[in-house]
This record gives sequence, C-alpha cells and structure tokens, in this order.
Amino acid sequence: MSSNEKSLELSTRPAAEAYVSKVCFKLGPPALIGAELEWLTALDDGTRPSLSSLATALGDHSPRSIAPESPALTLPGGSIVTVEPGGQVELSSSPYTSVSDLASMLDADAGLLREMLDGSGISILAVPADTARAPERLLALPRYCAMENRFTTIGPYGKLMMCNTAAAQVSVDAGRDRAEVAARWRMLHVIGPAFVAAFARSPELEGAPEGVWASQRMRTWLELDSSRTDSSRTAVPGTGDPIADYARWALDVPLLCIQGVDQNWEAPAGTTFAQWLADPGAVGRAPTYGDLDYHLTTLFPQVRACGHLEIRYLDAQPDGQWVIPAAAFEALLSTPELVARATEIGAGTAGRWLDAARIGLGDRDLRSAATELLNLAAECGDEYADYLSAAARRCRAGEPPSEFDTASPDFQNRKESV
Repeated sequence: MSSNEKSLELSTRPAAEAYVSKVCFKLGPPALIGAELEWLTALDDGTRPSLSSLATALGDHSPRSIAPESPALTLPGGSIVTVEPGGQVELSSSPYTSVSDLASMLDADAGLLREMLDGSGISILAVPADTARAPERLLALPRYCAMENRFTTIGPYGKLMMCNTAAAQVSVDAGRDRAEVAARWRMLHVIGPAFVAAFARSPELEGAPEGVWASQRMRTWLELDSSRTDSSRTAVPGTGDPIADYARWALDVPLLCIQGVDQNWEAPAGTTFAQWLADPGAVGRAPTYGDLDYHLTTLFPQVRACGHLEIRYLDAQPDGQWVIPAAAFEALLSTPELVARATEIGAGTAGRWLDAARIGLGDRDLRSAATELLNLAAECGDEYADYLSAAARRCRAGEPPSEFDTASPDFQNRKESV
C-alpha cells in the first residue's frame, strides 16, 4: 500500500477487519523461516552503553532510531540491526528456505555484530534477563514514552520487559490456505507452554517482584497487559478461523499510542481501535489505514500475525543455540501429519503459559510434553537431529538450556565452521 493509500480514512469495522486479515496472513505454500535474536549490552564496568556509543560502533548499520541520518544498511547476511529501549541490540534476519541456510547467515551476522561492538568496548550478552541493573529506558521516542506510561499504570513489568529482557523469536509462513493456517496456528499455540518450559533460562530478573520462576522474561509478558498479549481474550467465542478471530481481536485491543496525535502520542485511555472507528471524535479525527498498520505493531501475543507467524515465547538462548528451537519448529511444521501429531502431544499442557513460566521443567507434564515434542522433531530433523535429541534428553533430566551450553563438541564445531 502506498503512502497516499495509507492516509485514506477507514470508516467501517468490516473494512478494517478485512484489511487486517489480508495484511496479517499472507497465504501461500510454506517455504521460508527467519529469526530475531536479542542481546543485552554492557560496558566493561557493567553499565549500559549510551545510544551515541552504540551508533558509533554500528556505523552505517545503525538504526535510524538512534542515528536519524544513518543509511541503516543490512549486514552481509541480510540481517537488520535494531536497538531496543534499554539498549539491547537485535538482529532481524532475512527469510531463508531452511534453518541450515538461516543459521549460516545469521550466526555470521551475529559474529560481525559482536566484533563491531567489541571494538567500542561494548559487550553483547546472550542472556534473557538482566540480573544486575535496574531497568533504564535509553530510547526517548514517543512510542516508548507512551508505552512506558501505559504499562506503568499496570505494574513494574512493562519497563522490565522493555529494558531488561531479551528473546529469541522464530518466524514461519502462515500457510497455503485458511485450513492450513488454522492447523499451524493451533499447533504453535498448543505446544507453546511446553516450549516455554523447554527453553526457559531466566530465573532471575533485577527489579522483578519476589517469586520463583523458570522464565522471568515470560513472566513480564504474562503480567504486562493481557488485553494486547493474549489473542484468545475476546468477548465473543473464537470461530476456529484464526484469520477472522485475529482481525476481530486486534480491533478490540485498546490503543497504546497514536502517531502524531500530540508530542507524546498519547491515546485516550481504554479506547479500542473499533471505538475510534465508531467515534472519530474520541481522537479528533478519523483513523486511517496507516493508523491501523501502526496499531498492529503494538500487539504482542505469544504468536503474532505479521503476514507470517512470529513465535514470540522463547527466552534468548546461549550463543548459537537459538537454532535448536528453530530446527524443532521447522521439523514439526514440515508436514500436515507432523503438525497434527505435535498438536496431539501438546494438547495436555495447552494454555498452561503461567505454569510453564513459573515452574518450567519442574512440572512433570510440561517436561514430558517438551521431551516428546523434541524427540518427534529429532525423528525428521535431518542435520539437527542429534542436537534435538540432546535437547530432549536435557528436558527429560529437567535441565535448563544454560547447562547444555558447551556440552556438545559437535555443536561447537558447527559454530566454528560458520
């Protein structure tokens, strides 16, 4: 859609829902996979680097959020560099046709990123939660000001999530038709709690309220703002068609911020996009397609529809090990039969997000489901079968990923060969 088309006004809910369905679910034979990796950053004394020092280190690869005149060049493997509110750095890969190709290029880009930052005395840390520093927001963009203001009314988790956590995200194609989208969507949600438990490695988070958790990072999302993090929350029961259900849900999520509405982009408290459509006077003007596009970026469900499906529920993994859950998703999504089998395995722990974040592999049923899912993935995981089998054994033993960091010489050899 061109910039002129994005400025066109929306006037009806059916038109808005149709648009969301079209842009959030691109139909076609599943073929591609991508990933986003985040790291915390620190200077030698443990403090956060300044935005200017990050911009200097990243040079022409700096995002415009910290260097407005930057050309924001991609890295050689096609990855885009972004900087998160607390100074975390993120690589968003190009899509590839296999995890093997993706890993080769993304790990190489990660190595280059580390070199660039090391040259300026900035370390990147492959940890999902900051255990030493209080949350501090470095980015002062209106989006993040509005986000912090909104989340602070709920509790401490918004600022903790924004500034003190890091994730590993995997993106896959939605599916060739509505039936396949529904099956893949359901599977990714059903197995989610088991995968949260399998890859949880953030028991500590500085600034978090007391409590014993396997994934403090996931805790921040679960206790943040359920209206925009849980796409199953709707006043009307789901239809079983995620394309229609997601579009309806998106319009009923309260506005987080509105581009350009004032200096701080503040939105009327509690007003949903659908209510803005029905009453343009709530904001002072009618919403546009561009406004709806932006609203969609303020939704943070466990699986987000962005044309493709963005799997958002994994803690950041030890360097290079993000490839293990990515290979598992690739394998389990590779045929309709495997999708169905994985859904069956995960059904017993479906919806247990809170238990997965709190107890992790300490829960017998979650541990069993995680082990069985990873073994199933290993049966068809090709070159990653050994790593997936090792991850299944780790889960069976109730061990977090950090304990597998250097356990496999073959895994280290793969990293060194990139």
